[in-house]
Amino acid sequence: MTTPTALTIAGSDSSGGAGIQADLKTFAALGVYGASVIAALTAQNTRGVTGIHAVPAEFVAAQIDAVFSDLDIGAVKIGMVAQAASIDEIAAALSRWQPRHIVLDPVMVATSGDRLLASEAVDALRTRLMPLASVITPNLPEAAALLGEHIAANEAEIEAQGHRLLAFGCRAVLIKGGHGEGAESIDYLVTSGHTTALAAPRVATRNTHGTGCSLSSAIAAGLAKGEDLELAVRNAKTWISAAIAAADRFSVGHGHGPIHHFHKFY
Repeated sequence: MTTPTALTIAGSDSSGGAGIQADLKTFAALGVYGASVIAALTAQNTRGVTGIHAVPAEFVAAQIDAVFSDLDIGAVKIGMVAQAASIDEIAAALSRWQPRHIVLDPVMVATSGDRLLASEAVDALRTRLMPLASVITPNLPEAAALLGEHIAANEAEIEAQGHRLLAFGCRAVLIKGGHGEGAESIDYLVTSGHTTALAAPRVATRNTHGTGCSLSSAIAAGLAKGEDLELAVRNAKTWISAAIAAADRFSVGHGHGPIHHFHKFY
């Protein structure tokens, strides 16, 4: 029996709460073996990002080729990629290897508000990576930024933005409602034929560092285990909600602390 295996292509978070570190914790928590390709290094903690060092694009590609030439990758999660040259290399490599599932989290801004994607790389993200994606997972500000529009203010606007994002070639869009308001955090899974609203109670906590990274990784973990997209998204939403609810068990750093990836275990 093949061990379910997922690959994250993302940036490293030196404080361990987001990025590659959060992705690998998520895979492990959900019973999936995790491999990683580091596209960027960040000097980062719970208060913010103080530096970004992009890994040379050709070395990003070398990491991808090394992983796929040996491991049976069930799903790929793409997070922070930092620069257009890396996006081009990632797109070319994934086109060569043709993974079954690609979850693209269009990471542009950190929880702290620091920008993580160069503005000139946004177009490359839209034109090179979005057409390869099984699902993209923008939050409300990221969805608006990808479209060059205002932030959607209601369900109708969210659904309309989801359909405009589908036009870039991805097969599904999950617009996350964590930046919205109200007692519930509602995510919207938009496909060409259907929109599904997924609600969870909004948790009052400052410890939300790495939430977006971890949700997209949880979706990739479900896909690697053979779940269909809607089930993978539902299970990921349930798991991330519990990880946020348990976040205050931690006292880590002095800013936006991490969620509790291993809440089921301790």
